[in-house]
Amino acid sequence: PLRLRPDGFAQLLNAIVSQQVSVASASAIWGRMQAAGLTGPEPVLAASEEDLRAVGLSRQKIRYARALATAGIDYPALRAAPTAQVIERLTAVPGIGVWTAEIYAMFSLGRADVFAPGDLALQESARLVFDLEARPGEKRLRSMAEAWSPWRSVAARLLWAYYRVDKNREGIG
Repeated sequence: PLRLRPDGFAQLLNAIVSQQVSVASASAIWGRMQAAGLTGPEPVLAASEEDLRAVGLSRQKIRYARALATAGIDYPALRAAPTAQVIERLTAVPGIGVWTAEIYAMFSLGRADVFAPGDLALQESARLVFDLEARPGEKRLRSMAEAWSPWRSVAARLLWAYYRVDKNREGIG
């Protein structure tokens, strides 16, 4: 399915909040942040560390949220920028890695030729689909995905859908 999300600060902040926690935990934290009005750069910067910890952010995620708030990202300009430039710009912000930047380009900017080979569900799905002995690592999967250009995002969605059916659970896509 094509599940486009909004772009901008809140979407990236939500991605940071969601890192390394369960879907349920991320949803609860994000809900508290929304209720507290902490989804924009100005409120995040104005909030005390105690306010941010009260909604569920760790010290590290507070640092990342504030780094994003002060990064000065021109979100409308990202819409027109080449994907490589989008990923470079976003990964310059502490707390945003390549995977997050690729997911943002794919889902928030609607890019058709982006693939997130660091995603474990994509790796496992590729292992199953291509009958590989072991899950391909990020480098190998990135290489495999080159053949799917210019529709790598479509390939990712197909692999996520296959993963969801095979594992009988929700994946990212």
